[in-house]
Amino acid sequence: MFDAVLIANRGEIAIRIIRACRELGVRSVAVYSEIDRDALHVRSADEAHLLGPTPPAASYLNVERILTVAREAGVDAVHPGYGFLSENADFAQAVADAGITFVGPPPEAIAQMGDKLSARAVALAAGVPIVPGTLEPTDDPEVALAFGEEYGYPVAVKAMFGGGGRGMKVVGGASEMREALEAARRESQAAFGRAECYLERYLERPRHVEIQVLADLDGTTIHLGERDCSLQRRHQKLVEEAPAPGLPAHVREQMGTAAIGVAREMGYTNAGTCEFLLDPTEDPDNPSFYFLEMNTRLQVEHPVTELVTGVDLAQAQLRIAAGDGMGIAQSDVVLRGHAIEVRINAEEPAAGFMPTPGPIDRLVAPLGPWVRLDTGSESGSEVPRDYDSMIGKLIVWPDTRDGARARMSRALDELVIDGIPTTVPFHRLAMTHPQFAAGEHSTSSVEREWDLTGLEPQTPAGPGADPAEPSRQVVVEVGGRRMEVSVFGEVGGGGAASSSTTPRRTRSAAGAGRAAASSEDLVAPMQGTVVKYAIEVGDTVAAGETVVVLEAMKMENTITAHRDGVVTSVAFAAGDVVESGVSLARIEDAPA
Repeated sequence: MFDAVLIANRGEIAIRIIRACRELGVRSVAVYSEIDRDALHVRSADEAHLLGPTPPAASYLNVERILTVAREAGVDAVHPGYGFLSENADFAQAVADAGITFVGPPPEAIAQMGDKLSARAVALAAGVPIVPGTLEPTDDPEVALAFGEEYGYPVAVKAMFGGGGRGMKVVGGASEMREALEAARRESQAAFGRAECYLERYLERPRHVEIQVLADLDGTTIHLGERDCSLQRRHQKLVEEAPAPGLPAHVREQMGTAAIGVAREMGYTNAGTCEFLLDPTEDPDNPSFYFLEMNTRLQVEHPVTELVTGVDLAQAQLRIAAGDGMGIAQSDVVLRGHAIEVRINAEEPAAGFMPTPGPIDRLVAPLGPWVRLDTGSESGSEVPRDYDSMIGKLIVWPDTRDGARARMSRALDELVIDGIPTTVPFHRLAMTHPQFAAGEHSTSSVEREWDLTGLEPQTPAGPGADPAEPSRQVVVEVGGRRMEVSVFGEVGGGGAASSSTTPRRTRSAAGAGRAAASSEDLVAPMQGTVVKYAIEVGDTVAAGETVVVLEAMKMENTITAHRDGVVTSVAFAAGDVVESGVSLARIEDAPA
């Protein structure tokens, strides 16, 4: 086993690997950016080193600096976690060239799977079906339009080197193609440093089912069953579970065989995940499946597989990389019970999952049997706008799926995150939603089929509420009955109200510093960077029409007009950083 491992990441995944190292007796070395100086992963590691300024390019993506720290710390392995450099073949090669072990697959395998078109070629060579699509990248709208004409709409424009839903746009018709191709290329360049995109036929109501594989240096490759990750928004996962509900046993076996075939075709080692789209529309008892991509790293949702198999995937990665093998065979893999994971993100579900970076005033983890919270946050932590919106993952395990839903509902009720809006209200809804309960949801369900209007905003709203002042929950008794009420502003009686405040639900500090805005001002709903204005001064716009695109927490967000009128001024330019609540543009009544 290694003597020391550098974790080239941050947050909850860094802590996950630090814990695996500690149990194996391995010295853990953390790295951090300036904004993460006091982060939990920094304090949890045996030692920690500053990488540089907050922007990822100057810190967590700075290969030269990471390798310098690795040499200074005397580590003999680097674990990339997920995101950042985890699927960067050049980084894996640079680590190897420095005489350090990369905890992951060979650089060649990362390169093959990182390029989504070469990944499709590998799947075809392994005899695994793929979704119809282009075999070459394109930036030509005419090529994209011709593809749509041949295969029909909707069409998915996808980043060749992307993942996690970034750099992917769904095109409903020819009129949308040019803008979608431009936006996908722009988002892909910002997130992955590469802008190339390709086209795929978009399956309108598939399930997203993936297979976890492990492959050691001796040539043994096994799979650890499947995960269903169909509950998504913006093509990013919200809820994951294992095993997949209602998946026929013979289809599970076929998908497992296919995943092993892809891994062997490319000489894969370490942990990886083959993602598939499952199409049950023609025959629910024998659904078709198509290879989507292979993630050459540990997945965010790996805990559900750990809970149903009893295999510690982070430790398995370290053992395989050290040459110790897996210690298990395919016959040892037995799926027991059911696990569900929800991603707790700094987002407002009632506002289209708008990013909500900011400070966490208080965080209290739920307890009880078979409840696990993986997080890199704590009371007083900051969720920076520079990185991903995920605060942590809540995972539960009982013996049945219905039991898992009930346990998750209970755990969500116990979870306290005070200070910023989070996805917790959505997860409460999801656990009791009839479609999810029946296992009949798809990747498009949340955005196309679910009614989220019942989710109350976690920020002050309505007449008389000061948008610059958050609410707080106060416990009162009325007729002997204990009740919680939202209070805005000061309450008479001195400190009595604050002393009984019970932070049971999320409140928002997003309004802090909000500029005074008139009804003509289009106000920024979040912190972000202006990508572009879609209008010019003097243009006439209708309510709901795109005015400006803001990038926040690695995602582009479209800000639309709040009223009909004429754009009389814009306040910023592309590249400007804006605060929540400032006026982005002024839309006045059109002249009579």
